[in-house]
Amino acid sequence: MAELRADKSGPHRVAFEKNKRRLLKTDQLCGICGKPVDKSLKYPHPLSAAIDHIVPISKGGHPSSMDNLQLTHWQCNRQKSDKLYSGPKQEPKTIGNRNLPQTRDWSSYAFK
Repeated sequence: MAELRADKSGPHRVAFEKNKRRLLKTDQLCGICGKPVDKSLKYPHPLSAAIDHIVPISKGGHPSSMDNLQLTHWQCNRQKSDKLYSGPKQEPKTIGNRNLPQTRDWSSYAFK
């Protein structure tokens, strides 16, 4: 029988579950594609919420540290698999003379 990963059994399991609940409550955007995650969608929907290890456990990442976990879409997490990935590449766009938050598409905003 194959041995379970550290986040699936043993002392890291409780910490992983606690941090997973915290991420599901506080984070809104996918750490891989940068788009909003609809938490009402349930697995196996491809856009359902999943928790990703930023540095995969197989590559030496910590199994339950908050610094190594991020909210993702299920399909983004599956496509990333055990690769190292630096996250969405988005340069701030300047509109007028100030940088606006990137959590919303401001390009069509009507300034008054």
